[in-house]
Amino acid sequence: MSDRNDKQHQLVKELMAKNEGLNEREARKWIELLWEDFEATRAKAGREYKGEEVTEQIVRQWVYHYGPRLDDFVATNPKFKQYFEQ
Repeated sequence: MSDRNDKQHQLVKELMAKNEGLNEREARKWIELLWEDFEATRAKAGREYKGEEVTEQIVRQWVYHYGPRLDDFVATNPKFKQYFEQ
């Protein structure tokens, strides 16, 4: 596994601990989406890339702050809602 995959796998486990309603597939999808969204948003804003460590820290903060309430987040954010509709 690459370093990035290791970091994301750890975040998946942390998210599942925060939100027991998520299975591993859903948690992985969340982590990948949040990771990609953060990096894309920074790039679009013209900000300098600070590395995976910064992305990991931000995604971890989101997991701890919003992890238990991701269902609420999906309901109010159409950008992510499309990925979780079955």
